[in-house]
Amino acid sequence: MKQKGITMTEIDFAGIFPFWDKLSNREKTQIIEASYIENYEKGNLMYRSKDNCKGLMTVQSGQLRTYIVSEEGREVTLFRVHDQDVCVLSASCLMDSIDFDVVIEAVEQTEVIVIPSVDLNHIMKSNPYVELYMYKAASEKFTEVMWTMQKILFQKMDQRIAQFLIDEMKHKNENVLEVTHDEIARYIGSAREVVTKGLKYLAEQGLIELKRGKIVIVDHERLEKYNN
Repeated sequence: MKQKGITMTEIDFAGIFPFWDKLSNREKTQIIEASYIENYEKGNLMYRSKDNCKGLMTVQSGQLRTYIVSEEGREVTLFRVHDQDVCVLSASCLMDSIDFDVVIEAVEQTEVIVIPSVDLNHIMKSNPYVELYMYKAASEKFTEVMWTMQKILFQKMDQRIAQFLIDEMKHKNENVLEVTHDEIARYIGSAREVVTKGLKYLAEQGLIELKRGKIVIVDHERLEKYNN
């Protein structure tokens, strides 16, 4: 759901974008006036690069998942975007070197600030600091993508599941996770049956406890060491 006409102070944008003090007053005004808020429910698709070019999104609250889909329909999560982080791939059409289809969905109730691509593109063409920021941010995300690919290629499945559970626990700051086996499979790029088998193994080791629709992390220290 889009909310137009929001009021953003300069300090808000200065805290988000390191290039803010390199903008002219006209450019700052253009960004502030063009920006808007969108709210999404858990599971809502927010963006698909082959369908549109939304613009630069900043997560105010909630969490996003950026993933690719294979020809067989298998989802592979590239990275996730948390509170106060910028999702640069939602504006990938503005960067010539990025040419593959990515999908972005809301992992939970999520609110984002959007700078439309048409406005951002105009400023990128006239201000090299903005363009530099975009490519630097994209480069940092691709470092995360390479780390993800390493885990998929070289880590055992139970280690990948353990890492996912540790990451979720730290993000939510609680040891009871309301997540399904199917969701975990989509997040780590595996099959539900494989995830179920891996979770049962971790439960047998006394690291977690499986409940209906929930996973309880019993021993987070051992679970974190298990992944190393």
